[in-house]
Amino acid sequence: MAIGFAKSIRESLTRTRNAVFSRVAGLLGTSEVTNETWDRLEELLVRADVGVSTTMYLVDRLRQRARDEAILQAQGLQEALREELRAMLPDPVPLNLGGRERDLVLVVGVNGSGKTTSIAKLAHRWQHQGRTPLLAAADTYRAAAVEQLDIWAKRIGVDIVKGPRGGDPGAVVFDAVQAARSREKDIVIVDTAGRLHTQYNLMSELQKVHTVARKNVEGAPHETLLVVDATTGQNALSQARHFQEAVEVTGVVLAKLDSTAKGGMVFAIARELELPIRFVGTGEQLDDLAPFDPDAFIDGLFE
Repeated sequence: MAIGFAKSIRESLTRTRNAVFSRVAGLLGTSEVTNETWDRLEELLVRADVGVSTTMYLVDRLRQRARDEAILQAQGLQEALREELRAMLPDPVPLNLGGRERDLVLVVGVNGSGKTTSIAKLAHRWQHQGRTPLLAAADTYRAAAVEQLDIWAKRIGVDIVKGPRGGDPGAVVFDAVQAARSREKDIVIVDTAGRLHTQYNLMSELQKVHTVARKNVEGAPHETLLVVDATTGQNALSQARHFQEAVEVTGVVLAKLDSTAKGGMVFAIARELELPIRFVGTGEQLDDLAPFDPDAFIDGLFE
């Protein structure tokens, strides 16, 4: 990973590190291991939104290692904790993009998660890698959704295909694919409806969009990225489960990481949902989207 991205990940974890993991480091820096050590560690991990289930798993693993490796001083647990946290995060795998005439990426997530901004950042990133993005404004239900995406498209200088307010999202995707072919655009990024995940009709519409994409571009969608708001913590897990069931999510974009002390949710997403974190939002500018790097993330929590 580029040094700049690693630095941006570290800086985006400032709140999580200062609020929680600096205290974890302090707890595991001195004294003997006692029952109080374990209780305090559980409390701190839950506070970082690692999640109860994942926290219990971690503490059980550390207890076992303390027995097996005769770790008597709390300091010895810190490196073990780093190793166990890192083991939860899969090594990065390249996105399933490139090597074909045209890629299609679905972007899903609830309203307010940072979805539209993340789409703009993705388009900007791929544009600077030599790709020719086209945006499909298929979130036709939310007020101002199309207008917001249109503003971003103009700002970064990419084409956009829009439909009427309340129109058929599948028709927008179809039109976008046709436009990409005629305009020789090599990657279509589809913004989808982001109503609350508890509304079944939304999931039904997402499945229709998925079907239209598959019928019109071979192998599509090549990636389905779920944008989750890091500030929502464990609520993001519930959202992710519903979207995962509806549209076969292939990865997560963790938005607003710089705005929260709940960065520990990465571990719950990776372990409980078995979804890779693809990108993290590290700020408000277009360039503030870093490819997720597990080692840089772990370093950013503790250093």
